[in-house]
Amino acid sequence: MRKKILNVSLCSVLSLSLVAGVDAWTVKAETRQNQTVTTALASNTKGGLLEWNGIPLNGLIPETASETTKIELENGMTKPIYSTDEAIIENLFVETEIDSDRDGKRDRVSIKVYRPKTEPGIKVPVIYEMSPYRSGILDVPVFNVDVDLIPVMHPGNGNGRGGKPFALAEGQAANLGSLGNYYVPRGYGVILAESIGTGKSEGCPTTGDDREILGTKAVIDWLNGRAKAFTGDGKEVSADWSTGNVGMTGTSYNGTLPNAVAATGVDGLKTIIPVAAISSWYDYYRANGAVIAPGGYQGEDTDNMAEAVLTRNNPQVCKDVIAELKAAQDRETGDYSEFWADRDYVKDAKKVKASVLVVHGLNDWNVKTKQFAQWWEALGENNVPRKLWLHQGGHSSPSGNNWPQTQNKWFDFYLYGIENGIMNEPAVDIQREDKTWSKEANWPAPGTVATRLHLTGTGNDLGALQLNPVPNKPHNTQTVIDDPLKKANTLIANPELISSNRLAYLTPNLTGEVRLSGTPKVNIRASIDRPVANLTAILVDYSSSNPVIVSRGWVDPQNLHSAGRSESLVPGRDYTFEWDMQPKDYVFKEGHRIGVVLIASDYDYTIRTKAGTKITVTPTRSEIILPIVGGSNAFSQ
Repeated sequence: MRKKILNVSLCSVLSLSLVAGVDAWTVKAETRQNQTVTTALASNTKGGLLEWNGIPLNGLIPETASETTKIELENGMTKPIYSTDEAIIENLFVETEIDSDRDGKRDRVSIKVYRPKTEPGIKVPVIYEMSPYRSGILDVPVFNVDVDLIPVMHPGNGNGRGGKPFALAEGQAANLGSLGNYYVPRGYGVILAESIGTGKSEGCPTTGDDREILGTKAVIDWLNGRAKAFTGDGKEVSADWSTGNVGMTGTSYNGTLPNAVAATGVDGLKTIIPVAAISSWYDYYRANGAVIAPGGYQGEDTDNMAEAVLTRNNPQVCKDVIAELKAAQDRETGDYSEFWADRDYVKDAKKVKASVLVVHGLNDWNVKTKQFAQWWEALGENNVPRKLWLHQGGHSSPSGNNWPQTQNKWFDFYLYGIENGIMNEPAVDIQREDKTWSKEANWPAPGTVATRLHLTGTGNDLGALQLNPVPNKPHNTQTVIDDPLKKANTLIANPELISSNRLAYLTPNLTGEVRLSGTPKVNIRASIDRPVANLTAILVDYSSSNPVIVSRGWVDPQNLHSAGRSESLVPGRDYTFEWDMQPKDYVFKEGHRIGVVLIASDYDYTIRTKAGTKITVTPTRSEIILPIVGGSNAFSQ
């Protein structure tokens, strides 16, 4: 087998070239047989700077000035050359700049370092995962959702113990965890850390705000000489073995913290791979002013989450912090406020310096798809180098399609500066419903057009969705009676049958495939017989088999104009309610029908108020807007 072997040793010419405006330098592997090659090739791109899609990558590709690294490449990727049995393992405590438990001392976070045993002077970059889950999750009570909704009284009522380094004994099998087992042999350090208030770390969990972010950021600061770390017996330890180049990754909460830290613009964080990650906590626990549960966790909120991960010693010191979360999260109005802005990373996308490989399941109802879609869009608007992986799974990591190799190449490119073509590929990998994969230039898919489908219907009979505008019949109304104990999969079934608890509208049978790519939106003209209610829209794929829920969306009608401001409604008065559904990429097959079903409460997601609320809809003044590849022409194939 032919091997690509690289011994990288870049001098300060690289950083000088950026200042002088001459050609930037990047590492490119040459093929040799049984030879170690040291090479630094000039990349003669526009303006003398290395670019990706017109975006300068300088500052992202590592500047290894005066540092020496030793790796070997095979098929464009680092290959295992270091033994896990000889790996150096350190249990340390990194001092943060916060005092979240208010004991008068800076919090320290517990970290475990795995790094290869290298020759003297060899330095390695780091792959870093912070987690609140390493010491388990406690079973804590959540909120009762079988309660009445609360109307606002007037417009504008919104509110706003470690030890010293050691090596394994001879003959002892090494288990460095999945990240360590894979990346340490390839010349990376791996750090697994415990978030504030969890495990051996000090402080209190704060569910995604600046305290938790700074507690995570401190590890990157330590790797770059800006923070201190200590052994359990108090000896200060430096990270002189590290290049200072850091990549973060993780799934779910572990993937959310990379988003959060990247939004600080911290120096040294070169790239992140957030998987099934939150970009705004408001959109995890709320939607358009409504209190909404993450899928599978009805009644959970920020305070419950913090309590569940509060596994540190002496947890009672965090009692006041948890109480403050409970008060400020505001389950009464559900409005977006400063509390949620502190946990909104999308608004800070302009600060992101790291590249981002976004990974999400198209069927994730826990961390819903809006989380990746709004993050992806914001990164693009701010010219952040990015790539997107969308798979057909739920709340999970992807599999297949050479996923481990893609991660490997991504980290190699951004942490070692290896020119392996990863950023020359199309920006999006997407898995279709039949499990096949394709590559695309962007997402939503190029050629997607916001396509209006108009509603028609009489009584509570099955209504229609049609492309052509319909005559305005303001007195032709339909009604929905809320029954919060009926689940959505029951309410979408048998749309041809009359039900007082839902309204259904379907297209004719499709004459060809119709692909939806992006965020569906709903525009409904309706009145409500009381000052407060739930409104839910469900997008459905109807065929000869069981109907499939493609997307759904929720709104508190009191948030008529803004998620941040509740307004009192006059019972019986007509209003236009507009809200978004969860972004999706989905292909409706030929012969199927696209349906939208309107209900009030959604058993698995909304507050389940008392039954009986009556919502009167005017279908001819209502519509759904679908992002369709090819627009209206897709319906006439």
